Amino acid sequence: MILRVERSGGFAGLVAGGELDTSAEPDRERLEKVARGLAGARLGSGRPQPDRYVYRLQVSDTADSEPSEFTVAEQDLDEDTAWLLDRVLQS
Repeated sequence: MILRVERSGGFAGLVAGGELDTSAEPDRERLEKVARGLAGARLGSGRPQPDRYVYRLQVSDTADSEPSEFTVAEQDLDEDTAWLLDRVLQS
């Protein structure tokens, strides 16, 4: 699975991004479980708030497949989704 994250906003309005291929990761099962769980999750409005981040996540089964896309605002993150986004951004 290929995960791509773009984070924008925050106090300084900076943009950060990351990409992770889960195939060689030691926590692959958790990464993929959380990513697959987003399809049925209630991710909130995705509306930005002042000085907070907005995350855009793309999830692809393979490098050539069409990605699923999710947008979630920082205030709407649950613990698992926050972990996933941080994990991809740190890659």
